[in-house]
Amino acid sequence: MTTAAPAAVRLGLIGVGIARSRAPELHRLAGQLCGIRVTYDLIALESDAPEAFDAALAACGARGYAGVNVTHPFKERAAGAVRNLPEHLRQLGAVNTIRFEGGAAAYGFNTDYTGFKRAYRNGLAYAPGVVAIIGTGGVGRAIAFALVDLGVTELRLFDLDRSRCERLLLALQPHARVPVVLCEHLEEAIADADGLVNATPLGMHHHPGTPIPAAMIGAQRWVFDAVYTPTRTHFLQDATAAGLEVLSGYELFFYQGVDAFEIFTGVPVDEARLRDALTEPSPEPSASDRRG
Repeated sequence: MTTAAPAAVRLGLIGVGIARSRAPELHRLAGQLCGIRVTYDLIALESDAPEAFDAALAACGARGYAGVNVTHPFKERAAGAVRNLPEHLRQLGAVNTIRFEGGAAAYGFNTDYTGFKRAYRNGLAYAPGVVAIIGTGGVGRAIAFALVDLGVTELRLFDLDRSRCERLLLALQPHARVPVVLCEHLEEAIADADGLVNATPLGMHHHPGTPIPAAMIGAQRWVFDAVYTPTRTHFLQDATAAGLEVLSGYELFFYQGVDAFEIFTGVPVDEARLRDALTEPSPEPSASDRRG
């Protein structure tokens, strides 16, 4: 059954430190291509307290938003704030896309999960192999589940907050049929790995730096950085200099946005036209941001 396109939708993004997000541009351009008038608000919170997110989400439902995206640091909180969550998302434990129906009733999705799979399949022509994920918060959880679906042979988890790794390990146990290893040290995580994933805040404009020293990069095959503005972070520049294949966070940003737009509106957007309209951001590392 074909879904009739709405004439207009009001959308938003809830998170902390989101002033540089390009989500408003993506969704407004997608709306123009589909003949839908899109209003997309940045709902920037001063506090990372769970109660701040709860209040913002409730306000969006009450004010007639069609849906919201959720970013750092509220994706795990969002998973407990929605109804009718599919079992695989209950296991994943993070939500980044929420659609409102019937007033404030909220339904959750994870387009980081679907978007990463699409980005990987379109960007790399081989199975992931052994992969180290650095950072196991909301976006790291989605990528871990996506990598299992993509055929990873071993997952290694490293986070300065070990309890987050432990929670992700428990969540993966019903889903993964491959070894999942909790690593005490960064060196342990990346030793003999085929792929490296940065799912930490390092690289954001207010979190400059790189998760892995350049001297430790080179023996791997590919890397991915969840930072998406700029497309070339310090981490990706180091990997390129070392001769590795790189998958930019811009690809995750693009595909998760495409998936979210269809969830919000019921209308698919022409991806090629949207990509042409949405020019890639400046490569300057100082402007970095991420979907996490």
